[in-house]
Order: sequence, then structure tokens, then C-alpha cells
Amino acid sequence: MEEKDYFVPFEAYGEDRFEEKHSKFIARLWRVESAEEATAKIKEMRDAHWDATHNCWAYLVREGNLMRYSDDGEPQGTAGQPILEVLRHRGLTNVCCVVTRYFGGILLGTGGLVRAYTQGAQLAVAAAGVMRMSLFSAVLIACPYNLFEIVQRVLPDFDCAIDETDYGADVTLTCSLPAGGEDALNRALADATAGRVYAEAIETKFMGRREA
Repeated sequence: MEEKDYFVPFEAYGEDRFEEKHSKFIARLWRVESAEEATAKIKEMRDAHWDATHNCWAYLVREGNLMRYSDDGEPQGTAGQPILEVLRHRGLTNVCCVVTRYFGGILLGTGGLVRAYTQGAQLAVAAAGVMRMSLFSAVLIACPYNLFEIVQRVLPDFDCAIDETDYGADVTLTCSLPAGGEDALNRALADATAGRVYAEAIETKFMGRREA
């Protein structure tokens, strides 16, 4: 089965806060790898903000396609679900968001609550940023010194980045390029070096790049 790109928070943690009709909202977002890690973050916020009126949350985890949320005492559908919808709208996974509210004495109404928790989640996402995870191939390229510059000129055409360079009897490059591009890269290397240099695929893995 073909593995698709997915999105996670760029930073491990993002935070922002705002005030709405004297209620104070603190929005926090983490990159997580499991439901256990997400629930630990939620517990940490509950413990740290035990005096808050509400600690509303949502998380999504890629493994097992898990999705959970809680209104934590706010009217049903006004907090946890809006937070979750922001995360889903951005296509995020492996993410946990907690929006803490300190009530300011003025009721916001259901519409106002939805807008406030939506805003909180959006601010937290913006603070952390978004990273696209795509499948890349790691390849080894061994080339004689006299062909090194030629090989370096070929690589950018295939979005192939040099991760490590080892100077031994030959120059050995450890590179990464979008999965599926190995054959095209090898054809170009063969043309440029009269068949003397090729890329050997060693593994495929997901790697991240920040979204604009």
C-alpha cells in the first residue's frame, strides 16, 4: 500500500494566549507520538492549571488513527470538537492541543465559546507551525574525486540533498531524495559519468519539511 504524506507540528511545542470578555484563554500544542504521550500532556496541564475553569483538549495520533476530544465541562460541542476540527482542517496528526480557560465573569454563549476555542487552537497551530512528512529514500553514491563536481551538479535536479560526505579512496555521499526518484537519478548519473557512478538505495523513511 502506498504511504501518503502527512502533517505534524513543526515545533515540538507551541503556545499563545488571548482574552475574550475577561475570560483568559491559554492555548498549547505539542507534537506527540502516542495516545499515552497525549494523555500525559493533558494530565500535566490539568495538574498545572487545577484552578482553571476548564482544560479542554483534543488529540490525533497517526498510529491506530486515534482521535479524542473533551469539552471538560463546557457545553457539549463548544470546546473539544472545535479544537479537533482546527487540527483536522490543517491535516495534522501526532498532535495534542489543550486550551485552558479562566472564566472572567461574562458568559460567551455557545457561539462565542466555539469561536474562542477555535481561535485558541488556531493560535496554537500558528505558534508551532506545520511540517509535511514525506517518504524519502536514503541512497549511497560513491564517486571518484574527478567526478565529484559533476555528481554535485546532477543532484539538485532530483531534489536530492547531501546529508553526509565521506572522503576516502572515493567520495561517498549519503543523500536523500523523494521516494520513487531513484531510477531517474541513476539514469542522469549514468549519462553524466559514462556509467561510472550510480546511487544505491539503502532505506526509505519519512522526513519533514516546514510548510509555508
